[in-house]
Amino acid sequence: MYRIFIVEDDRPLAEAMKKQIESWGNQVFLADDFQNIVGQFTACNPHIVLIDIMLPFFNGYHWCSEIRKISEVPIVFISSASDNMNVIMAMNMGGDDFIPKPVDLDVMMSKLQALLRRTYDMGGRTPILESRGAVLNLSDASLTYGGKRIELTKNEFKILQTLMENKGKIVSRDALMTKLWQMDSYVEENTLTVNVNRLRKKLEAAGLKDFIKTKVGSGYISE
Repeated sequence: MYRIFIVEDDRPLAEAMKKQIESWGNQVFLADDFQNIVGQFTACNPHIVLIDIMLPFFNGYHWCSEIRKISEVPIVFISSASDNMNVIMAMNMGGDDFIPKPVDLDVMMSKLQALLRRTYDMGGRTPILESRGAVLNLSDASLTYGGKRIELTKNEFKILQTLMENKGKIVSRDALMTKLWQMDSYVEENTLTVNVNRLRKKLEAAGLKDFIKTKVGSGYISE
């Protein structure tokens, strides 16, 4: 099941798109505060964003630019202004595709499915975990953010992988230590604390503040 975020102020159209996308087993979130698109985007953490160009307060180009500061999630523009200039501008602003209005729901669904396959289908692709624009490559244990590579130790990688695989859920210290024990013969609790603190400093230095949060008495969580 994929999460789709629709930013469209034409409510009947947004509801029709939502119904079509949900009929394929996906989860859809509709924007309802057009002054805080980024906040809603962060809350639902979608796999794809569908966004109209003409919106209240700020246009779709503005919000695409803001989203691109924190994520590489695919963005599909929707607009009745489907002339070449608008299509080119949409692509140059960071868009991945363009759907003209009036929206053909079957064509829309076909485009979304193709984009989802290209982006998230792991068959023959490099397995990755992504959150807030940070990409963890499971093949070579590398972490990239903002176009820069962040070097991780073996323990730091395993801790981050476990937290990102359980995004939004509290992972206990015992669970993390068990993951580390799978690589080493024995890991003390103090070793886990040192590794988590060091990982936090690396993430914060790269611009990922509060990427790992402590839940006192419970463990850690990555949101």
